[in-house]
Amino acid sequence: MSEADPPITDRDSVPTFEEGRWSVGFGEVWRQAWPTVVSMTSYTVMGFIDALMVARLGPTEFAAQGNGGLWSFLPISLIFGVLTVVNTFVSQNVGAGRGVQTARYGWAGLWLGVFAWLFLLLPWAVLLPTLFRLAGHEPALIDMEVEYAWILLAGGVVLLGGKGMSHWFFGYQRPRVITVAALTANVVNIVANYIFIFGEEGLPAWGLPGVPGVPAMGLPGAAIGTVIGTTVELLIPLAVFLGPRLAAETGSRRAWKPDLDAIRDLLRIGWPAAVQFGNEMACWTIFTTVLIGSFGTDHMSAGWAVVRYMHLSFMPAVGFSVATTSLVGKWIGAGRPDIAVSRVRIALTLAVGYMTVCAIVFLSARSSLVSVFIDDTVDPRTAANIIAIGSGMLVWAALFQTMDAVGIVYTGALRGAGDTVWPGITTAVLSWTLLVGLGWFLVVRFPGLSSEGPWIAATAYIVLFGVVMAVRFERGGWRKIDLLGDIQHEAARHAPLGPAPPAPDGSAVVRDMVEDQIQGPVGPGGPDSGGSSTA
Repeated sequence: MSEADPPITDRDSVPTFEEGRWSVGFGEVWRQAWPTVVSMTSYTVMGFIDALMVARLGPTEFAAQGNGGLWSFLPISLIFGVLTVVNTFVSQNVGAGRGVQTARYGWAGLWLGVFAWLFLLLPWAVLLPTLFRLAGHEPALIDMEVEYAWILLAGGVVLLGGKGMSHWFFGYQRPRVITVAALTANVVNIVANYIFIFGEEGLPAWGLPGVPGVPAMGLPGAAIGTVIGTTVELLIPLAVFLGPRLAAETGSRRAWKPDLDAIRDLLRIGWPAAVQFGNEMACWTIFTTVLIGSFGTDHMSAGWAVVRYMHLSFMPAVGFSVATTSLVGKWIGAGRPDIAVSRVRIALTLAVGYMTVCAIVFLSARSSLVSVFIDDTVDPRTAANIIAIGSGMLVWAALFQTMDAVGIVYTGALRGAGDTVWPGITTAVLSWTLLVGLGWFLVVRFPGLSSEGPWIAATAYIVLFGVVMAVRFERGGWRKIDLLGDIQHEAARHAPLGPAPPAPDGSAVVRDMVEDQIQGPVGPGGPDSGGSSTA
């Protein structure tokens, strides 16, 4: 968690001409990105293993897990969108040398999660049975979907709290805390899932024994395991956040009361991100459970197999995007947008390279990939049908992988600059027009395309999304945004004129900034000022 990293001196933090090389920029991006990428990838691997376990129960349970998880995540995605700008405010304050202002945004994220759980998630749970019936699902499928979703929504408060903490540590340039939390939580989740799904019956097909005295709960057991895992994911960073070191650096123990100004900051800048996340999630929910689901359970099972592989491809890219948000925010806070742009270029190169490799794998091994999610007990004719359907879907998924990386990274870059309104509105328009609108049109007017019709629409949506996000960032309108107000940026005043990357250890730079603040007030928001952020 980098607690033992040696501090650097002010002399060490002054960039030199040699540090302007691309290799140094790559080093900074990689140091910030790899813990985030590992965290995001671990979530995906966890979900992938969860799905493999549930797939042993049967195709109906497999489809119910995907549908129940997706519908339960709809309201959660709205709050996730808002919580992403915790990263923005924290990183920009850190870059401006105002690290003592960051704790209030960590607590604002936690309180926002509690309020959303009470007034959004729990009421949504009451509506779900009706929504599944309106989607036209079979009664047996609906019962499974509802039970799975209810458990996830009941534990949604810890999921939201953990996400708020994650973005605080990303913005504070301490992503390794979240890596440790994510890896630990995922191990706990996998073990808990196995125990509660299979109980004393175990999984003989995999040569795994059961747990004596524990009843096999099936699909609900998977939801319980997930809630246990997300609880661990919250507790670890929260313990570090409230620990003596960060309490001394940021005042995290004193800032626990609801700060309405900080919450308003998150809502003011984060609502477009909520619109973006929420609309996209709603459209993908309709895409998967209504458009694809209109062709039957086999198509839904095949679709969820493909979606699981898509998670393996785009979640690492999301990790690069989150790292990009942190770095762009830090360098803009330091008054160096030129360096922010260079870091975006590097992150984009890494994400595009990874997702392009995924596209090649999707094309070359599509039948084998889909067959992984089909148990040996499934009727051979049904199994062959699911494999054929999923293989066709993977072809289309492969076609948009590269542009998906472009859209994901540029969105993170815009968010780091505080440019959230235009991307949010644009995403809503494109997702409803192409993903849902065009998908519905192809289902109705060209039924012979079967479930591949919606995937054609998804390809058009993701490719165009990547293009418009790239154009938005490259035009540079985000340079006019000032989230921190007209404060004197300490880091900017000392920055050299030429390209200047940070010192080798980003977390050490953060500690230097915080220590400078603790040693005495340096302006608005100093440790003794008692003032609130002007953001």
